[in-house]
Amino acid sequence: MGTYSFKLPDIGEGIAEAEIVAWHVSVGDVVEEDAPIADVMTDKATVEMTAPVAGKIVKIAGEAGEMIAIGSILAVFETEGDEAPASEPAPAVQTAPNEAAQVVKPDPVPEPVAEAKPEPVAEARSEAAPPASAGHARVLASPAVRQRARDLGIDLSHVKTAEGGRVRHADLDAFLSYNSGGGYRPAGGKRADEAIKVIGMRRRIAENMAASKRTIPHFTYVEEIDVTKLEDLRADLNATRGAKPKLTMLPLLITAICKTLPDFPMINARYDDEAGIINRSGAVHLGMAAQTDAGLMVPVIRDAQDRNVWQLATEITRLAEAARAGKAKSEELSGSTLTITSLGPLGGIATTPVINRPEVAIIGPNKIVERPAFDKDGNIVAAKLMNLSISCDHRVVDGWDAASFVQALKRLIETPALLFVD
Repeated sequence: MGTYSFKLPDIGEGIAEAEIVAWHVSVGDVVEEDAPIADVMTDKATVEMTAPVAGKIVKIAGEAGEMIAIGSILAVFETEGDEAPASEPAPAVQTAPNEAAQVVKPDPVPEPVAEAKPEPVAEARSEAAPPASAGHARVLASPAVRQRARDLGIDLSHVKTAEGGRVRHADLDAFLSYNSGGGYRPAGGKRADEAIKVIGMRRRIAENMAASKRTIPHFTYVEEIDVTKLEDLRADLNATRGAKPKLTMLPLLITAICKTLPDFPMINARYDDEAGIINRSGAVHLGMAAQTDAGLMVPVIRDAQDRNVWQLATEITRLAEAARAGKAKSEELSGSTLTITSLGPLGGIATTPVINRPEVAIIGPNKIVERPAFDKDGNIVAAKLMNLSISCDHRVVDGWDAASFVQALKRLIETPALLFVD
């Protein structure tokens, strides 16, 4: 028998360390070559590490949520034969981009250590988790996920994953969240208490939002906008669209935003705290907040000002689907100059969205409601009304500028013919 020490490879992003997000194996597991053993997260992506050799796991480095230095030992395998193979890192397979790059980089982490932490790890395995080398069909999940699902009374076969992949803690979280009002309850009718470790993407989100609120003096301005004519225009465009994509309200709102921004360059900007520089952007790289099973992600519509409503609709659909499937590229998740966030059918009367740092503003359209209103002649008519919120960085954007921007935007939305006039 020999041993093989698998070291965390250089993932190629110029990083010194990565976070262990999840283990797919435990000490004592027998795995085949190329079987998934762990997920690690960098600032840009979650990467699945696979076994470089077949063998028995005799040691793993650290628990989920801990940082591990590039080049330090991730796992030790016991292999067949007297001589151990050369200890070369296996290639990593990118599986799920995270949202750290497009929101806020986390606070600096401690200097990496040369070796993984040597604390002992539990060797006991859950009886619910057969060895990774088992040949029968089953739902893929780590022993920890299986144990948690069993404690909660969840049938793993009912849990949705990205393209039928391995069930992770985030998938269980999403299952619990989306079924909380749909009749799901664990055995006995009462949900079990949980202590969920904040790791991976959820930790990135927590760090990013905390940094944004901690460093940016937010203020929010809300205005009511009559979107009756814009909704009529949207219906007409969809009725004659042919093979073009169906329009939602979002492409039309983005078109209005892009036409308004040139007169308000301080809105379409990024603030470099360390250098004390405001970088105004000539192009509109619009971040589009999208909720996924793994958490909030913000794919970016590049050069939105150069796209017509049909092109915007196509790009919105493509980016949203890529984000939800975990296939968005890192360059599609960074570099936004302004973000729009909408709760869609959940609506809401008004929102106070958190700025996508280092941007200086974020726009939040709210739900459309039909209510009686007065027309210009004093007659009562049915109107479709929507509140629009904008949160701004008060270090860069004054209240007058934010209000003026929204009023200019309102004029375009309420007179939609102006959207197509140069």
